[in-house]
Amino acid sequence: MTVRTTRRAFLSAATMMAAALAATACGSPQDTATGGGDSAAPVKVGLVYSQSGALASYGKQYIEGFKAGLDFATQGTGKVGDRKIELTEVDDAGDPAKAVSAAKDLIGKGTKIIAGSTASGVALQVAPIAAQNKVLFISGPAATDAVTGANKYTFRSGRQSYQDVVTAKSFIGDPAGKKVVVFAQDGAFGDANEAAVKAVIGSAGATVSSVRAPASATEFTPFASQIKAAKPDLLFVAWAGTTAPAMWQTLDQQGVLSSTTVVTGLDIRASWPTFGAAGAKISFLSHYFDGASDTEASKALKATVNTIDLFHPDGFAAAQMVVRAVQEGGDDVDKMVTALEGWSFDGVKGKMTIRAADHALLQPMFQAKLTGSGTAFTATAQKSLTGDETAPPAVAMKG
Repeated sequence: MTVRTTRRAFLSAATMMAAALAATACGSPQDTATGGGDSAAPVKVGLVYSQSGALASYGKQYIEGFKAGLDFATQGTGKVGDRKIELTEVDDAGDPAKAVSAAKDLIGKGTKIIAGSTASGVALQVAPIAAQNKVLFISGPAATDAVTGANKYTFRSGRQSYQDVVTAKSFIGDPAGKKVVVFAQDGAFGDANEAAVKAVIGSAGATVSSVRAPASATEFTPFASQIKAAKPDLLFVAWAGTTAPAMWQTLDQQGVLSSTTVVTGLDIRASWPTFGAAGAKISFLSHYFDGASDTEASKALKATVNTIDLFHPDGFAAAQMVVRAVQEGGDDVDKMVTALEGWSFDGVKGKMTIRAADHALLQPMFQAKLTGSGTAFTATAQKSLTGDETAPPAVAMKG
């Protein structure tokens, strides 16, 4: 983020249906990882994610989280019962074609569980492959809402875009009668963000307008003037690219950050210096940052990776889900699906629930602030929102 983590997300928020359905079951994988079928043969799990390409840093966090989660969920054995979890890692480089090819190759070799998908475009191409071949697919950091309800074989281990926007909405309380401005670049990325804010916050009673800048813009004073003239109660900034530092500096210098509540997404730690002096004046919606929770899972993850970053929890949760699926389903994928539907578990972020109706992953989200400057920023949680508070509307399962 500077809403880079949404990665062309928010693509389907406007079409979400309104009914919410939550089904829960108790238990955590480390308590029950004792079964896994009659055979002692290894359980093959394919991890197809971005080891290279634009989202390689996200992929690195995902795989580190997955391995830590597998260790946690199996109590350090790497096994479910007598069966070893055998991982095969494949780099999709963020390319849907490469991901589909890798998934098909793994399935051809007998793999019944595929996980990963750092990029939304990848997840949307792999999901149909899972349904066609009746294998379990657990998407990772990919944020697009369209993964939820894609088909009965597709799940997700990370948050979705709707949950980001609902968290942004929480900064202004009741949106009724409030004015919200979306500041974004021209193009599909900006279009998607504007549409999502209108669907989620506008539908709750706010008046939503936008100020858009060409992707090539390097001078931001005119746009800051437009924003100040609009006098919004909330400014939602959706920005990607190398012009972010100049953009934030201008908004700060022109008094925008001191005249209204400014919200954007908190990306990976490496991006924090791009906010510069403006960082302490911005309100952040956050999927996760180090210290956002104090769970047993977060302690185990931190002991392994030292500093938890944005997408470590997605990998950790994926491993917990894999262990649950194998423990309850053995080699029967339909039983794996049943075992995951409605399951609640204690993840890095806190209580996680897989909604049975559409496989949305209900989970905590966070309001955050940055303190410090330069490269020495520290994030602190201002408020935690529960999985129920950020739950997306249930959608009909497509397949």
